[in-house]
Amino acid sequence: MNVKSRLATLHKKVDSALDRWLPSAGTKPKTLHSAMRYSVFAGGKRLRPAMCLAAAEACGGRLSAAMPSACAIECIHTYSLVHDDLPCMDDDDLRRGRPTTHKVFGEGVAVLTGDALLTMAFEILSRTEPTERYEVKDFLKELAISAGSLQLIGGQVADLEAENQKVTPSALEFIHLGKTAAMISLSLRLGAMSANARPADCRALAKFGTHLGLAFQIIDDILDIMQTSERLGKSAGKDVAAGKATYPAVFGLEKSRSEAVRYTKIALQALKPLGGKADFLRGIGDYLLEREF
Repeated sequence: MNVKSRLATLHKKVDSALDRWLPSAGTKPKTLHSAMRYSVFAGGKRLRPAMCLAAAEACGGRLSAAMPSACAIECIHTYSLVHDDLPCMDDDDLRRGRPTTHKVFGEGVAVLTGDALLTMAFEILSRTEPTERYEVKDFLKELAISAGSLQLIGGQVADLEAENQKVTPSALEFIHLGKTAAMISLSLRLGAMSANARPADCRALAKFGTHLGLAFQIIDDILDIMQTSERLGKSAGKDVAAGKATYPAVFGLEKSRSEAVRYTKIALQALKPLGGKADFLRGIGDYLLEREF
């Protein structure tokens, strides 16, 4: 299976759905809706929605049934990036190879753009059709918990508080579980739920997502050191300059690489109950690991 080709196909499908569901740039207030579209269609990889759709397929579901979940997750992800880039957070001028939202539209509009995308995620997710096992409220609850103070936002706060501090391995894992792994795991769970998957399959996919998310963040930490801004599409070296808690900072590069491999192996092992139906997800796991190696 050509993983990159399949990801590109899913990317187009997600973008088409997002284009339908987001307000047009001409809708009042035009500045806000232009900023929302600028942020969402800035060229991201659509990795999280692709995994959501792949999980649905692995559980025998339809892409159309999983699409509200996929698009809601992308809205949450983009909102988090818009806010992360603000001067009061990570203070970055470049995202996805383009000037960040606040550099183009101003800080106030950028804050409200993130707020609007967060809210839009729940509107889009409410389009989900219930299944025999899962009601619409179950999807909404999963999203709210994963994007809330116990996971995504909690991880981001812990990340801020850890700057220029001596961080233990357990504290570092807490940060990355929240700010990265939680939303990747959610992507897999929501995709499976849209296919009316058995709870055991949902748990297997959630475990895959959690460990893949940790590996993904470790590799991001490594790439921040090793790659240029042009290759990354964002400012390279920002983590070191800001004194961020990263795996290379705590463990060094070689140990970080081995940890990325270890977490990827655990993630792939979690897919064993799904057999050949999860081959595309396995391919994604290998593909993400190879970004650095």
